[in-house]
Amino acid sequence: MRTRKSTAAAVPKARVEAGDLAVRPGEDPWTPEEVEEARGELEGEATRLRAEIAQAERALAGLMRDSGDGAGDDQADTGAKNITREHELALASAAHETLTQTEHALERLEAGAYGLCESCGQAIGKARMQAFPRATLCVECKQKQERRH
Repeated sequence: MRTRKSTAAAVPKARVEAGDLAVRPGEDPWTPEEVEEARGELEGEATRLRAEIAQAERALAGLMRDSGDGAGDDQADTGAKNITREHELALASAAHETLTQTEHALERLEAGAYGLCESCGQAIGKARMQAFPRATLCVECKQKQERRH
């Protein structure tokens, strides 16, 4: 799996030699231990998110099964059930989005593009990647994106 090439259009071609990951000028190169730590963190996060999604789906299935037609429920009971169901849906949706980002980061790591900004192609920065392993944009591009939204 380590040599798998990603063909996703969003993954830029690595501008580094095979096995190396991009760093900003003045940063130390990634060590094999740091790469394995990043991979382990991302894989652990993916496992946790899959379990969280499965739990949310079970909870939603139970809520849907128990909701019935609402006969005999007063408005407060119906409202509480709806709020609980919406909350579970929101949690599941957020977990799905984070899982997608985490899997994308793992693909980029395997392709050698981990740490390259998907917008400008420059190095994101090792410190940023260690703090937020799912980052796909450098600080400058992320700030530009946030100003547009």
